Amino acid sequence: MATNPSSFDDGLDRLETLVQQLENGHLSLEEALLRFEEGVALSQGLHQQLGDAQRRVEVLRQGLGGEYRAEALEGEPS
Repeated sequence: MATNPSSFDDGLDRLETLVQQLENGHLSLEEALLRFEEGVALSQGLHQQLGDAQRRVEVLRQGLGGEYRAEALEGEPS
């Protein structure tokens, strides 16, 4: 199984490659299972990265007193 990708984009590219290999249908059962396991683990890691990024993304707005405050994105609990 591959190690963690160096970036989100690298992980997404690897996941796309795995899906293409599985869809191709030219893998042995054992190879297909290994690719599927790697894809599931990679998908979970990418999902976690997206969740982390969503929690970090904040919109800064200048308050009435000149201070800045962070506000959650729409659809995210405060």
